[in-house]
Amino acid sequence: MKKLLIGVLITFLFIANATAQPGKVWNGKKCAVVLTYDDAINQHLDNAIPVLDSLGLKATFYITGFSTSMQSRLADWKRIAANGHELGNHTMYHPCAGGKGREWVKPDYDLSKYTVQRIVDETRATNVLLQSLDGKIKRTFAFTCGDRKIGDSSFMDGMKKDFVAARGVRSQMNHIDEVDIYNVDAYGINGETGAQMIEWAKKAMETNSLLVILFHGVGGGNGLNVSLPAHREFLQFLKKNEKDIWIAPMLDVAEYIKSSQGKSKTAGNN
Repeated sequence: MKKLLIGVLITFLFIANATAQPGKVWNGKKCAVVLTYDDAINQHLDNAIPVLDSLGLKATFYITGFSTSMQSRLADWKRIAANGHELGNHTMYHPCAGGKGREWVKPDYDLSKYTVQRIVDETRATNVLLQSLDGKIKRTFAFTCGDRKIGDSSFMDGMKKDFVAARGVRSQMNHIDEVDIYNVDAYGINGETGAQMIEWAKKAMETNSLLVILFHGVGGGNGLNVSLPAHREFLQFLKKNEKDIWIAPMLDVAEYIKSSQGKSKTAGNN
């Protein structure tokens, strides 16, 4: 009888806690927002980092290993990693599939001309480079130009043990149990205002979803750009609503998603 009463009490407390915090499935908050910055350019160091650090927000910087900024400012990239920002893998040379509409792709880095072994080798070499900067083994990846295949072959299939997660480019939000951890959706930014990005964050809160933002240029440095005022306005909104929004690097959020999805599968099998 005593064991039965204890069991009933535990069940009651579990239900009461779930009722008291409806929809707070993202580390105790309504949604998660991951800020990602692609290609390792100077404007990330000069324009994005000062705002992030002033607000105490941590982001993921997807590093192209042989970028101009990496070649000339290696110590600065090492410093931001030491300050809690994630250095993600964005390949060594940023290859993209060439062809119609992508005449800007250099022949030497045309992903459609790569072998799977070549992209795997270059990506693993980038992991070694990043480990030399931050000392970390766990890493996330971002597909260059959103390209995930060479011919009919998905090159990530052979690299899943190398990465906790991989970020894609589809503009979509997902509930925690719907996230494809090796093709995480992300909203690419190109001229959006602060107000537009804030609306996405509000929607993420309302729907208890994951919102990943994909920045390139921040106040310049890339043809895909966000203005400095819009960038700052959005980050300030996130900080102001931190009680409801979990803002964290991709690695932290991906590990949380994996744990949550694993528990769901276990519960479903019982």
